[in-house]
Formats: sequence, structure tokens, C-alpha cells
Amino acid sequence: MITLHHLNRSRSHRILWLLEEIGQPYDVIHYTRDAKTNLAPRELLTVHPLGKSPMIELDGRLICESAAIVETLCTRFAPDMIPDRSSDAYLSHLELMHFAEGSAMTPILLNLYVSRLGEAGGPLHPRIESELTSHYSYLNTLVRPSGHFVQDSLSAADIMLSFPAEIAVQQGRGAEFPALAGFVSSIHARDAYQRATQVGAAS
Repeated sequence: MITLHHLNRSRSHRILWLLEEIGQPYDVIHYTRDAKTNLAPRELLTVHPLGKSPMIELDGRLICESAAIVETLCTRFAPDMIPDRSSDAYLSHLELMHFAEGSAMTPILLNLYVSRLGEAGGPLHPRIESELTSHYSYLNTLVRPSGHFVQDSLSAADIMLSFPAEIAVQQGRGAEFPALAGFVSSIHARDAYQRATQVGAAS
């Protein structure tokens, strides 16, 4: 049995979606952000010292970090979602798995935090916007004619890149990056994604 420690309105939604895609039984422990601070609740600190979500428990082992969770679940339960390790596609897979949480999330998080500074954050916005545009543009060029990244069917990279792609669309940049917008529309139409949304809303 897999147990997911799930925080509402977070990157944990990707793991919910993946769990629905692979069809393995799982339990969810729901956590809710503080209404005033928007921070994760202190209860998560009892699970892991960093107090962050997502985390899963699998065979008695707590696994943290989204990419590690996705890689573990796909390797074990959905190996077709990871390219053959001897292929060039696997190198692309590795790059994008790390890109999703490394490069892509840096300007996204900076934009979120700096926007809360009001006028004091003004000098930083041009640089942040430049980096957002650079990363979204890069991702937009990587969407294959099939509508996926790396493979022509759903892969681990699609799961990981769903979050930055969704942020781009939420920021009103879908027309600027139509391939990303199409990718987001296609994943939102998947039955597994919609089931995951329902499970997440049940918190």
C-alpha cells in the first residue's frame, strides 16, 4: 500500500495524478494550508523535519522530493513511463525531471514571494519576468507533436512538468506559449487527472 501525505494547493497534486494513472491502491493523508499564512501546517513536521509535501510511504520507507517519488513509482509500477536507460530519450528524461524542480521552479517561486513585497520588490520583477519567459519558451519548444514531452505517450517527465506548465497558463500566458497551453488542456482532460482533482478536493 502507498500512502501519500498530500497538501492542498501544492505540487503534491502531481503525485495524486500519477497514482491515479498507475492504478495502484493508495491512501491519502490530507493536510491544509494555514488560512492566514498560506504555509503548510506544523503537522507535516511530525512526518519529516522539513515539513513539506508531497511525501509518500512505500514498504515502510518515507520518500520525499517530487522527482524521486515520481521516478520510484514509475520504475516500480509503470516502467513504460520512463524511456529505456540506454536511449537518448532517457537523457532528456533526466534533464527534464531535474529541470522541473530546479531551473523552472526558481523564477516561479521568486515571482510568488517578491510579489508580496509590493513596491519594494519592483526592481526584481524585470529579471524574474525574463527568466519566466526564458523557461516557458524553452518548454514550449519541447512539446512534441503528440502533445507530450520526451515520449509520444504519457511519461514521468509529463507528470513533473505539469506544474510549471499549469503556472504559465494560470499567469495568462497560454496564447504566448500555445504548445504549453495545449499540453495543459490535454492533461486536464485525462480521466486520471480529473479523479485526482476530486480526491484532492476531498480534504
